Amino acid sequence: MSANAELNIKPDYDQPIRDIAEYVTEYVVKSDYVFDVARYCLMDSLGCGLLALRYPECTKHLGPIVSGTLVPGGARVPGTQFEMDPIKAAFDIGCIIRWLDFNDTWLAAEWGHPSDNIGGILAIADYISRQRLASGYEPLTMKEVLEGMIKAHEIQGVMALENSFNRVGLDHVILVKLASTAVVTQMLGGDQEEIMDAVSQALVDGQSLRTYRHSPNTGSRKSWAAGDATSRAVRLALITMSGEMGYPSALSAKTWGFYDVSFGGREFKFQRSFGEYVMDSVLFKISFPAEFHAQTAVECAVKLHSQVVERLDDIDRIELSTNESAIRIINKQGELHNPADRDHCLQYMVAVGLIFGNLEADHYEDNVAMDPRIDALREKMIVREDKRYSEDYLDTEKRSIANAIEIFFTDGSSTKKIEVEYPIGHKFRREEGIPVLRAKFDRNVRTRFPDKHANEIVELCDNKEVFENLPVNEFMDLLVI
Repeated sequence: MSANAELNIKPDYDQPIRDIAEYVTEYVVKSDYVFDVARYCLMDSLGCGLLALRYPECTKHLGPIVSGTLVPGGARVPGTQFEMDPIKAAFDIGCIIRWLDFNDTWLAAEWGHPSDNIGGILAIADYISRQRLASGYEPLTMKEVLEGMIKAHEIQGVMALENSFNRVGLDHVILVKLASTAVVTQMLGGDQEEIMDAVSQALVDGQSLRTYRHSPNTGSRKSWAAGDATSRAVRLALITMSGEMGYPSALSAKTWGFYDVSFGGREFKFQRSFGEYVMDSVLFKISFPAEFHAQTAVECAVKLHSQVVERLDDIDRIELSTNESAIRIINKQGELHNPADRDHCLQYMVAVGLIFGNLEADHYEDNVAMDPRIDALREKMIVREDKRYSEDYLDTEKRSIANAIEIFFTDGSSTKKIEVEYPIGHKFRREEGIPVLRAKFDRNVRTRFPDKHANEIVELCDNKEVFENLPVNEFMDLLVI
């Protein structure tokens, strides 16, 4: 017997994989309120997707891989006429939802956007429902879609609380892939063993680097990376459900497992068990299509707009107080090369808010970026960390995303220091935020559908009971342009 031979003993599944599979198959969502939040989340995400269809750089990614290919009984993409296999449909739905950086957010040790999972969930739900109808069975309902969203949000968000993938250079869309894989496999009829097999496949899969999110390489891949991740999840779920094996120690295998290869040898940490926490506490981007750490900064800038817009040339300096994560992600100097670069630049977003009194997706386009006032203001900005903001950002009872702005003029005068700790999309401002979110959805739907059709969509989504009991295929029928 060779002295160097390894004992080839197959282990039990790693505990985090087991916990995910058990949660997806056994946990029953208890809170009716959380289902309401999920419905608002779906409305907001689809509205963001419909708005994104105005932008050719987004729509060039949509449609079948081979032009003209049709998949009767496949999955549809809202706001289009595409009917494709669920893998590509998941990519397209995820792409349009994420394109404008306007969908929900989760901030912790890892950042991310849990509604990115909707691409895979909605595509597979439409596909399953149409297949069931063709075979004489009942389709899935929209409440089942909402339940899948709640669980995907929870997996992604709870894993993000203590585990920083960005610290090892990996993009947060790894959590989209893991969460979508687990939920989609269950929707396809997978049991706990099959879900563990599928999740292990997602872990041994290649993971995206954050290169495209950071200077000097910030680019548009960050707008379709989540679509790519959720569509890959659908692919892995389908492979698993064909009978493909899994890899029990995908995380912990010495030398070859995820922990050793991609996570610095550390094991995952969990602050809490899986439940309903994340959907209940999720952050909505209601006011501005901007990286979430800048939301309150832009809100401050808009409040200061009327005081400074006629005095831009008299500004000596602009002092921005923010948290450590914002400094690490969106504190950026120098030339900005494209819209994806600009919506991840704190100084650019603040400058637009000060000059125009608002921030919209069109403000990232080249014709606006050429305005010399923007770069002139950027040059006058000083960004500093406020330690209290960084502490409150990580406080599980607060989860603030604070920013403050104070502007000093050449004559020695200054504005008051404007501080906003919680953006309007925060749980603490939910009562204030939901009516604004619904108005945002209404506007976005009308960018794609004529009034009569838009009214039907909005009224349906506002009717909780009718919406939750609606067959998925009928909801998707309504979203075909």
